[in-house]
Amino acid sequence: MSATTAQQSPTLIENFQKYFRVEYASTTDQRNAAYHIRYRVYCEEFGYEPKAIFPDQLEHDEYDDGAFHCLITHRSGMPAGCVRLVPATDEPGSLPFERYCGESIDQDMIDSLGLDRSSMCEISRLAVDGAFRRRSGEALTRFGEIEAMDCSQREKRTFSLIAVAGFLAATALTDITKRTNVFAMMEPFLPRLLKRSGIFFQRVGKDVDYHGIRAPYFIRTQEAVESMRPDLSGLYNVIRAQIKEEYGAD
Repeated sequence: MSATTAQQSPTLIENFQKYFRVEYASTTDQRNAAYHIRYRVYCEEFGYEPKAIFPDQLEHDEYDDGAFHCLITHRSGMPAGCVRLVPATDEPGSLPFERYCGESIDQDMIDSLGLDRSSMCEISRLAVDGAFRRRSGEALTRFGEIEAMDCSQREKRTFSLIAVAGFLAATALTDITKRTNVFAMMEPFLPRLLKRSGIFFQRVGKDVDYHGIRAPYFIRTQEAVESMRPDLSGLYNVIRAQIKEEYGAD
């Protein structure tokens, strides 16, 4: 391939923007689309939550009304991924990981950070619909590529970015809402995936079995933005501008 051709070839990020849209989910329909992805992943596929609790096939909990949500949609109109940001309240233990995974937290380490609770939040319910990640040998992996849809190979190569784009969307929300001290309960492979993107989380506790084996992690928004790879930084800026516009219009 010549240098000119290489310069003209679209990047992976440009391809992702061609095939997917990341948006702030403010309407009932958008949030229901996110809840349905969660139902498919958390209830139908992995059995983390009983299906009988959600006869409408919308997985949701007591944190959703006060949370900020993002939705990733494929160009076909099919919802592909979702994520939410739960802001902390003044009450200790108000974040999901504090309530459900308290025994895994290194509280001394967290206390040493000297955080104001008004600046704290938790990224959670990051999910990618199985239709966009299922391939041979990946039945038990919640993030990846797929062979199940009629898409070009170039398009399929963008599917592994859905989870990363979800994290970028949540990161944008932490900045926009000024909740820049960020926690997340993550399965072991997700910090590794984000590390390859230049985003380094600090582990602040031990493994616990909650919706699979997970551990608590912490990062500051500024650190995430400053350390991410330049190509992802470009995607982050696009996503942030989109979400800020939609958040402001809400």
